[in-house]
Amino acid sequence: MSDQDKTGILQGFKAFLMRGNVVDLAVAVVIGAAFTNIVNSVVKGVINPLVGAFGTKNLDSYSSCLKGPCEGAGDAATGVRILWGSVLGATLQFLITAAVVYFLMVLPMAKYLARVEARRKAKEGTREVVEITELEVLKEIRDTLVAQRGTGHGER
Repeated sequence: MSDQDKTGILQGFKAFLMRGNVVDLAVAVVIGAAFTNIVNSVVKGVINPLVGAFGTKNLDSYSSCLKGPCEGAGDAATGVRILWGSVLGATLQFLITAAVVYFLMVLPMAKYLARVEARRKAKEGTREVVEITELEVLKEIRDTLVAQRGTGHGER
């Protein structure tokens, strides 16, 4: 591989990395990974104790026996169990994550973008009014010149 080919490949790679989409995606992955720890802590420290007030503190221990006898735990368990508690825990983590992302990131950004768009449209509206006014003035000037030419032309 020649030096020119290596330079071209490196420039292409640099252009790929500098695209806004790649950088935004990388930031989102890092923030998402950090945010996962927060959500897991909320579920473990708040949601599980609330559920524990009505039953066991660990959501993973909620299960139903599909085919018995269901005895034991882990690899030594017998029977067929449906572990609906772990599904419930994962669902709660997803809902909490989605709610926080929506209310703290998506909704404020949407409101900001709507305000920016409203300002832009207001500026365009002002510009159109000015252009219409200028057009009307030019029409009046034209009509006046035509009228003057018509009266001046008739006197000759």
